Amino acid sequence: MKQKVIIIAGPTASGKTAVALALARNRKVAIVSADSVQIYRFMDIGSAKPHISERENVPHFMIDIRFPDQYFSAGDFVIEARNAITKIAEKSVVPLVVGGTGLYIRLLRGGIAKLPKADPILRRKFRDIQEKEGIEFLFHRLKAIDPLAAQSVGPHNSVRIIRALEVFELSGKSITKFHEEHALKDCPYEILYLGINSERQKLYHLIDTRVDHMMHNGLLDEVRDLYRRGYDRNLKSMQSIGYRHAAMVLSGETDLQEATSRMKKDTRNYAKRQLTWFRSEPDVRWFDPQEISTIGVEVDNFLGH
Repeated sequence: MKQKVIIIAGPTASGKTAVALALARNRKVAIVSADSVQIYRFMDIGSAKPHISERENVPHFMIDIRFPDQYFSAGDFVIEARNAITKIAEKSVVPLVVGGTGLYIRLLRGGIAKLPKADPILRRKFRDIQEKEGIEFLFHRLKAIDPLAAQSVGPHNSVRIIRALEVFELSGKSITKFHEEHALKDCPYEILYLGINSERQKLYHLIDTRVDHMMHNGLLDEVRDLYRRGYDRNLKSMQSIGYRHAAMVLSGETDLQEATSRMKKDTRNYAKRQLTWFRSEPDVRWFDPQEISTIGVEVDNFLGH
């Protein structure tokens, strides 16, 4: 029999963590974070990490597993998250995979498609184009050849934009096509896939409130601390939403009000991309975060309780 795994996914600020913690109150579960920023130490406020008290009450995995300047790929996530799920299951505990990084969750479910190996010369060529024309130029090129990948990656993630362009140039096939052909060929789990989302205006209000909370509760100080620790704003981790906006304030490129406004807009756009991604995934059952009793029934039926 395949190991049972529950996935709780959805856009940022939709209430995924609250749902997971509510399910944990009277069930034996452990949470596996599927968030590409929560993996980094010292990056707590901007990544909306669960509070330390919440992590003490419910075991959490895949949080604080790398320093901000350490490389971490989706492939690394699959290996380490699957190891975590195995350890959790060995203790007769239910793994809850919780997060909004769609690629992590897709690959955790179905394994990793065999992509062309990195080409340092080609990658350097794209880096040179980025320096001359800007990342927006490369993003629009990706949008033309692989709109789904562009929508998932967004216009600021230079590492993933260049990788997707590299795959296409080396193979003549989009990275989306590779993943579609691979599909769920390596799915070791029986999965209950729950999507958490609110009506659009409510979600946008939650996003705006979260951004204000981050700014009022020390995001700028968190980024100052990262600088003191020697971490540069150009690191992949520091290009995440919130961290790049705080860096703009600290460098004098913009003021706090403008940065906060941009952060809200960029977060809303990111939420749209997340929703597009998760709605394209098979077998997702969607719920409002307030429907916790209904979600609990779904979970208990899945687990055979």
